[in-house]
Amino acid sequence: MFPYEHLLVALLPILVYVAICDRRLPTRAVIFVTAVGSQFPDLVDKPLAHQLGVLPSGRVFIHSLPFAVPIAVGVLAYGWYTERPRVAGAFVVAYLSHIVGDTYQALLAGRFPADLLWPFVAAQPRPTVPFWAGVNGVNVRLWTAFSVVVLGVTLSVVARDIWQQVHNRSPR
Repeated sequence: MFPYEHLLVALLPILVYVAICDRRLPTRAVIFVTAVGSQFPDLVDKPLAHQLGVLPSGRVFIHSLPFAVPIAVGVLAYGWYTERPRVAGAFVVAYLSHIVGDTYQALLAGRFPADLLWPFVAAQPRPTVPFWAGVNGVNVRLWTAFSVVVLGVTLSVVARDIWQQVHNRSPR
């Protein structure tokens, strides 16, 4: 799927859920984490595979359930701890919808993609140069730069939030 498709697949159910449950639009935080969550696997895996060559495919590592499940549990636990389950849930729904969006055709056909169990199962063979790379791989370099910016901003927001949570909590 393309990035805008991942965003729409993640954002539409969250918009409907919040509109029905809260009778209002989602907060900026929910929209932000949904947008980041819907792109998160590609923001990490594509640069590591196609720019740096450290992964065998752009659909392993963060796309893989052995990594996705602990990340999702950690995000939900942090959301519960900070009393923001809606924000945490939006990220997890968006993140997991990305994984399902990339594998739904195989899953509907009754096949379980090997990429979902990487590194315990070898990754599916894919072309070294992805179809979206463009002339001289310019799109790979642009995606890598975009990934660094988005992940950098997200990491700074999360680090600031963790710092505030640690320093604003009174001892129990």
